Amino acid sequence: MASRLSLPWRRVEAGGTGSAPQHRAAGDRNESMGSALSRPLRDRVEAALDRLRPALVADGGGVELVDVEDDGTVKLALLGACVRCPAQSATLRLALEPALREEVPGVTSVIPV
Repeated sequence: MASRLSLPWRRVEAGGTGSAPQHRAAGDRNESMGSALSRPLRDRVEAALDRLRPALVADGGGVELVDVEDDGTVKLALLGACVRCPAQSATLRLALEPALREEVPGVTSVIPV
């Protein structure tokens, strides 16, 4: 699973008439960094995960935000194919954690639950 995750993610548009969110690469934001920093840390982590999810979904997996602690620790639950994937640790440590730490100031660590 980790082999497909690479930065930067390409923009993925929601298709059809469904209500799926639009996912954008980190450099394709409509908001200034100042307004992004004023949002609560949990909201910023969730927005970043929304941009990362398509890479996991492409392999039949997913990720759910469980908690964001005051010290910046992000707790994630891997879903779908990621639950039994032998590369889940690599996906977490080599793809999700670095991307979240880079994109969301204040994230100090990412742990699975």
